Order: sequence, then structure tokens, then C-alpha cells
Amino acid sequence: FVIFLIPCFAVGTDTAFSCRNADDFVGASSPGDIIIGGLFAVHSEMLHPEEDPIKPVIQNCAGFEIQVFLQTLAMIHAIEAINNSTLLSGVTLGYEIYDTCAEVTKAMASALRFLSKFNSSEDAVEFKCNYSDYIPRVKAVAGATYSEVSMAVSRLLALQLIPQVSPASSAEILSDKIRFPSFFRTIPSDFHQTRAMTRLICESGWNWIGVIATDDDNGRFALESFGVQAMANNVCIAFKEMLPAYLSDSTFHTKVDQAIEKIVKETRVNVIVVFMRQFHVLKLFKKAIERNVNKIWIASDNWSAAVKISTIPNIRQLGTVVGFGFKNGDISSFQKFLRNLHEKPTGNNKFLREYIMLSSVCAHLEYHDFQTCIANQSQDNLLENDGSKPQLWRDDFLNANVEPGFIHSTMLAVYAIAHAIKGRCKDRDCKDPSAFTPWELLEELKRVVVIDDDKEVKFDSNGDMSTSYDVLLWKEINGHMEITTMAEYDAEKGGFIFEDEEKKKDFLALKKVQSTCSQPCRPGQVKKVTESPHTCCYECIYCPENHYSNQTDMDYCYRCNNKTYWAPINSSTCYRKTIYFLAWTDWFAVFLLLLSAFGVVLVLSICVIFTRNLDTPVVKASGGLTVCYIILFSHFLIFLSTVFFIDVPTEFKCKTRQALFGISFTLCISCILIKSLKILLAFSFDPKLQNFLKCMYKPIPTVVTCTGIQVIICTFWLIFRTPFVNQNFSIPRAIILECNEGSIVAFGIMLGYIAALAFICFIFAFKGRKLPENYNEAKFITFGMLIYFIAWIVFIPVYATTFGKYLPAVEIIVVLISNYGILCCTFLPKCYIIIYKQETNTKSAFLKMVYTYSSKSAGSVAVSQVSLDSKSSSFRATITDSSKTENDSVNGNCHFQVTGQTLIKGKFLPKNAAKTMVRKRVSSI
Repeated sequence: FVIFLIPCFAVGTDTAFSCRNADDFVGASSPGDIIIGGLFAVHSEMLHPEEDPIKPVIQNCAGFEIQVFLQTLAMIHAIEAINNSTLLSGVTLGYEIYDTCAEVTKAMASALRFLSKFNSSEDAVEFKCNYSDYIPRVKAVAGATYSEVSMAVSRLLALQLIPQVSPASSAEILSDKIRFPSFFRTIPSDFHQTRAMTRLICESGWNWIGVIATDDDNGRFALESFGVQAMANNVCIAFKEMLPAYLSDSTFHTKVDQAIEKIVKETRVNVIVVFMRQFHVLKLFKKAIERNVNKIWIASDNWSAAVKISTIPNIRQLGTVVGFGFKNGDISSFQKFLRNLHEKPTGNNKFLREYIMLSSVCAHLEYHDFQTCIANQSQDNLLENDGSKPQLWRDDFLNANVEPGFIHSTMLAVYAIAHAIKGRCKDRDCKDPSAFTPWELLEELKRVVVIDDDKEVKFDSNGDMSTSYDVLLWKEINGHMEITTMAEYDAEKGGFIFEDEEKKKDFLALKKVQSTCSQPCRPGQVKKVTESPHTCCYECIYCPENHYSNQTDMDYCYRCNNKTYWAPINSSTCYRKTIYFLAWTDWFAVFLLLLSAFGVVLVLSICVIFTRNLDTPVVKASGGLTVCYIILFSHFLIFLSTVFFIDVPTEFKCKTRQALFGISFTLCISCILIKSLKILLAFSFDPKLQNFLKCMYKPIPTVVTCTGIQVIICTFWLIFRTPFVNQNFSIPRAIILECNEGSIVAFGIMLGYIAALAFICFIFAFKGRKLPENYNEAKFITFGMLIYFIAWIVFIPVYATTFGKYLPAVEIIVVLISNYGILCCTFLPKCYIIIYKQETNTKSAFLKMVYTYSSKSAGSVAVSQVSLDSKSSSFRATITDSSKTENDSVNGNCHFQVTGQTLIKGKFLPKNAAKTMVRKRVSSI
């Protein structure tokens, strides 16, 4: 092995602060069976000589830090309390506490002494390949104060796996057990602190902030951790300012001025996050007060409870300070220790002796000036004034500067080490320093459980203690700035806990301050990122139609959930679309229903009239009562089908309305077709046409066949492509409930089939349009079919281009027009004759009309004599020509006189053929 000697670098002055040997390097010490090392930045900086060249000499320090000095006293108090208890059963703890002066170099020198072999007269550090049996000077180390120092020291201590428990180093990287296997801490890592800061910023509605940090490992790692958290929560960092880590840096004041200038320039940034040491913050705030800067300052755990900063004159002008401090514990025993501190000997505690000297030098000053005086004194200055001032004691000053969080975490670190030692000393004599090695204590420390305020606390797998944070608010009370606890931050759950409503009001008051790059986008608006590299700088644009935003500063608009909702432009919510359909209460629907009702009344009236005039020629000439009833019933069903087009569409209505209309209309047209055939058959004088019409004229089979085909069409339609209820979303803010026909082809086939029958009926009726005038059904049937064709031809383009709730009304109108047209043309002329021309509705008048028409159709056939017996309803007709006369009896009561040959439609027929033809016309009619 190789032995390294730990040198003592002399200052060059033979005083209390000079270093003649390694023991002079110790700041405070006490013997014990087991020695615990301590590393604390009691001074804020190390003086650097101006001579050239620079020599490897450990210089004196300046900037006495009262808060850190109190931490050394907390460590001493905890060790004394453990020694005076039964925790270690007779084993006493000793300590060696060193001042790092916030410098890694000096801290490394102290760490080298920790690594030196126990009881080595030369403080030698042995270099070995295996340190398993190596017994160093200390078993564990408490400290250091700053993360940058802890990182360097921990790497050195890891060589022998000496446990290091820090009460203040919070850098997130120290949780890495691969790089820092022997490092522990009694505080949470900066991961939780930066997450808590980000949570506070988010809940306060801020997203445009500035960050100032020291340019060292601690500041850089804290800034990196905060940057990650901020990005994850849409918080933008407007600027980052890095200040030199050491006050002795020649650029320090220039950097401070630049940082203040940046804060003043960024008027929209009203929240500043500060990751700096206390003496850095002190310098920054003094300059900020000079420039009248008023912001919200978010303090890191390093300075959030710093009394020396909160007592700066005119500190209230800076604005509001809110920060995060380590969770307080019971430190009443420590406060009692401080009250009795003046009774303690100072021989083994250079820090205490220096404090007494500082108190003497600055005793004439007021509180804050006294504090400033202490901080500004260097060890060299004290050497010059040593003994010239009487020694004075100010224990009130110490109590006033206690930071409970740091004191508690320091005592907790010592107690954790003590409990680990207790675990190793169960079965061995720990008065012997070689009873166990540091690495064995390290394994015990991983399992240790400490009772703190009646709660069990322990180190997690990263070596951190998952304690919570106190959210601290600097609040002016009775003219003095007080550091109050506003809330508690639960690191595990990630939320704030308030003790009472008053403290919650303080928290809510922070929201009144705005710190945003852009004005917040209201509900109904959405952020549109501009050319700025920051996502927090944006323009607010309206959400488009059918989109909404219901919160402020939303990144995108939500689309209304489904087609049943809509939203106007710039909407904060979705509205249910209005459902439209042709309701019963709609005036147009009422009008159409009245027309249908009138049609039903008209059908019933015609039915009554025909029933009461059953035996009249007009009724008989209409095909008889049975055919009339069938036609009228089909008209009734057609009027009834219009009801299914109105009100809320249902599956039943959609399936019923078209089928009912199609079958009913087909039945009506089929019966009218038979009537047209019958009329044409009765008055046709063309033998060939008569033979064709005789073959076609099968009333019942024809009606059944024609109607049956339509029934088949509708059945296939309903089975394979049935109509259904459809929601039409073509109108932006409405839903049209309508019936989808299922198949336009099937719908077209149904209407086309009706049109085909109507066209055939029209052709037959058109051929018989010149029949006897008073009983000329064919002419009116022709006109009725024309009305039907016109209505449905117009219907097709109108139906195809119409949408909305009145679409069913279009079909109702065309149904009513075509139905009224056929009904009126078929039955109203007959009703007119029955009611107003009763003299023509007799058998004699009817026969006279028939024979008159027949004689005209026969050309040369003339009616010479007509006699009528009103009682027997018999008549005699004499038909003559120029050749001869012959009397003949027809049908018993009808007498015809036919002479010679007869000319019919340009053809001469024999006498007997002419008689037969006339007889048939009468019989048919």
C-alpha cells in the first residue's frame, strides 16, 4: 500500500486561526469511542491571495454564516444528547467538524483527513486495493451544506464507503446510488422541491417566469430539474440568469447588475424563481431594492427561511417572497441548549470562539447592522482585533437566526447515524474503534428507522428521506417581516395542505398577480402559438363551429361529442341540437290534416249518396255499388295514409305509410282501369277491338292481379330494404327526424308501377272520351289521370331538392292532390247528376241517350220513333233506311224496326248484325 500524508497549509500567522498542524484544521471537536465527522460552510467564501504565483496554501475564510454555525451547534447538541441518553448503552460519540468555506477545495482537504487511518500519528491515508478491513478516522460524516461540495466529498468518501448524511444538500443527482453509493440525506431531493414550485406556479395561474441560479453544480442541477418540471406543466422560462458561485469572482457584481436589468426589462415577468445561496441572495436583493423591483420571489430551501435576508432594510419593497423550507420538527431542546451556550467552554470549538469575537467587534451596532458586520468580517480582520475588544455574548441574536428546518434535519442526520451505530453494536463492543467498519455501518444505515415527532422515518432506496416541505410566506406583521408557514406540501401526494382558511386566503392572494406572456384565452378561445420559441406566448383565436373550450388557456378545442350536439363559434360549451319533425301542432301539418279529414268526409258523403241512390242508372252505370265501395275505401285509405307522415317518425310509421299508400292507390287505379275497359267495351263498334277488350275484361282477376303485384313489391321492399327512422344532420344546429325509404329503387318501382297502371287507364279512358255526355266517365277519368301525372311529375324534382322537416309535407301534398283529383273526377259529376239533375237519372232518359249515341255512331242508322211506357219501362225504337222496313222485338219490352242494310263506321252490316250490335250496347250500359 501507499501512504498519503495530510499536510496542513499554513497561513503564515501564528494565531488562533493559523494552521501549524492538522489538528489546527479542525473547527470543533470532541473525543469519543466513535468519531463522526462534520462538514459545514461556516464561512461563505475563502480568501484568495493576490500575489503571483499562487501557492498551494489553505487560506483563511470570510463571511461568517450564522445559520450554518447554528447547524454545527445542532450537531454538537444532538451528539451530547445521545451521549447523555441510553441510546448507545455506554458508547460515546465524538465529533470533528470542519469548515468548508463553501469551497470544494477546502472540503476535499477535510475529507482526506476523514479517510486517514485511525490513530495514525501522521494522519496518513493508505492506498489499498481492498478497504474492507480498513478503519478510518471517522465512521460517518454529517454534511456538507451545499450540493456541489457534497458531490465532490461523496466521491472521495465512496472509496472506503464511509456513510455521508447531509442535512442540506438537495441536488437531484445525489440520489444516484451508482455514482454516490454512500450518500444519504435527511431532506427530500430537488426533484420534489422543483415539482412543488411548479405546482405552486401552476395553481397560481403563472406561466411566464424568470429563473436566477448560481453557476455551480447545485444551481445548474436545480435549474435543470426545474426546467423539466416546468416544461411538463406548460410553464415557460422567460430568462435564465447565472451568477458566479463565489463572491470573490471579479464579475459577480456585473452579473448581478445584468440580472436586475433583465428583471426590470421583462415587464410581463412578475415571478422570479431563485436557486442561490444566502449570501448571493443578499447581494441580489440589495441591488433590487435600489432599482425598486417589485416581484413575487419563489425561494429555494437554501434561503427561504433566512432571517438575515428577511431583515434587510426596506425588504417589503421587493414584493412577496414565498418559498419552500424543510419540514420543522421539535427543536425546543436545541433552543434550551442555545440559552446555555455561553456557559460552554470554547477551547475545542473555534467557531464558537470566532462568534464571540465577532459579537465583541460588532456589539455596538443595531440588529441588522450587527448581522452585516458579522458577515463582512474576515478571519484576518479578527486576527488584527484579537484581544482589543472585550468579549460579549448575544444569545438573542442566535435564537433569532435559527432556521428550524435546517436545525431539525441536522439533528435528524446525527440521530440516524446513532441508530445505525446502535444496530451494529448489538453484539459487539463498540468502545473498540475497530469493532466495525464504515461500510458495515453503511449497510445498517440503509435499514435504520428513526422516530421523529412520533412518526417513523427512514431512507428510501435512493438514500433520501421522504419528508414534506413547509410553504413559507414572508409576511409583514406589526412593521416587521415575519417568516410564516402558509401551508404544507406533501411530497408523496403532490398537494398543498392548509391548516386554516386564513392561510388559504394568503395562498389565494398570490393569484391576483399575473405573470403570463400572453393574456389568458377565455373559454371559447384556444391558443395559437406565434413565432416565439415559447409555447406560453400565443394568440387567442375563437373555437370554430361545433367545437368548444371550457377552460382558460386551452391548447385545442374539443369537438362536440357526437352529431346530436353543436356549438357556435367562440363557444364554451356544446348545445343539444333541436330535433325537428312535422309535428301535430305545426300549422302546416294542421292544414294538411284538415284537408285529409275533409277528404275522408267527402268519401263518406259520396258513400252515403251512392247508397241512398243504389238503383239509379248513374250508380249502376258506375259499376255498381260494390265497385264504388272498393274505390271509395281505397280513397279513404289513401287519405288515412297521410296521418303516418306526421309527428315523430317511428319504425312502424315509416314502414306503414308508403306501403299503405302504394297498395291503396294501386287498388283504386285497378278498379278505375276495369271501369275504363268496360266503357270502351260497351261503346266500341270495332269488332277486332271488341274481341281484344273481351279478353282483357276480367274484373276480379284483373283487380286482384294488379293489386297483388303491388303487394309483392311492397313486401320485398319491407323485407330486404325496409324503411327506417333516420337522423338528418344536414342543418348545422338541428336534427331532422325523418323516414329513410331504405331503397330509392324500391320506392321508385312502387311509384312507377302505379304510374304504369295509371297510364294504361289513361289510354283506355282517352279512347272513350266521346261517349254520351251525361254519363261520360271516361272523359273525367282521363282528366283525373292527367291531374295524377302532373302532380307526380312535379313531385319528383321537388322531393329530390327539398330537405328539412317539411319534406313529408311535400309527399302529403302530392298524395292529396292526386287523390282529390281522381276522387272528384270520378264521383263528383255523378253526385251532381244524382242531386241536381234527377230528371236525367232515370232509365228512360238513360236509354234515350244510349240509343241516340248508338244511332249517331251507326252513321245511317237513325232513330225514327221512340215510345215509352212509364209503368212498364218499355219502349219502342224504329230504325229505318231507304230500302225496306221490318218490325222486330228485342228483349221482350224493347222493339226495334230495322230496314235493309246498315252502315256502321263506313261498313254496311246486314240487318240482323245491326240489331244485335244495338242490343249489346243497351245491355252493356
